[in-house]
Amino acid sequence: MDALDQISTTLALSMGLAWASGINLYATLFTLGYLANTGNIDLPPDLQIVANPMVMIASGIMYFIEFFADKMPGVDTGWDAIHTFIRIPAGAMLAAGAVGDLNPAVELTAAILGGSLAAGSHATKAGSRVLINTSPEPFSNWIASVSEDVAVIAGVWACINHPVLFLIALAGFILLMIWLLPRIWGGVKKVFGFIINLFGKENVPDGQNPSR
Repeated sequence: MDALDQISTTLALSMGLAWASGINLYATLFTLGYLANTGNIDLPPDLQIVANPMVMIASGIMYFIEFFADKMPGVDTGWDAIHTFIRIPAGAMLAAGAVGDLNPAVELTAAILGGSLAAGSHATKAGSRVLINTSPEPFSNWIASVSEDVAVIAGVWACINHPVLFLIALAGFILLMIWLLPRIWGGVKKVFGFIINLFGKENVPDGQNPSR
């Protein structure tokens, strides 16, 4: 039973950090460092670096910047685009670090699964934000951003304190993500198609047929 508990705890921490990193990496790092420094978690050796004061200060500053950038329509999409190259590899690294010094094969497996999960949660967030940005009012962005922040902080806490429940919830999220992503992608293509056609019409000289 102890072995099963250890497996579920390690799996929840590994995949939980990867999932959260795909949504908000800096909130994930800061929350993890805070929990470690307050004695709420004993981090595996490869993750103890996140509790370092310098890392916490850096992640706190970046979270402060992201907190505002993520609530500005248009800016949030640009921010997400840049962080495609940051959140996904960071999610893979955190997932690998969470399994501890088991063996290289386990760490590589965790990195592959963690990177894939981070990519999925990042794509779900970024794609849904593109669709939300089609709404003229800013309140939907604020609600989405705050909800994501709360979900990340609560998720990191839950994967540490209630690993089995978190894994059940994560399985539900993955199923929802598999169902949502094709629909989100279809909506994103329509949005960008509309923008391209709009600018294309504006660049056509007066008197010319754009179809020619």
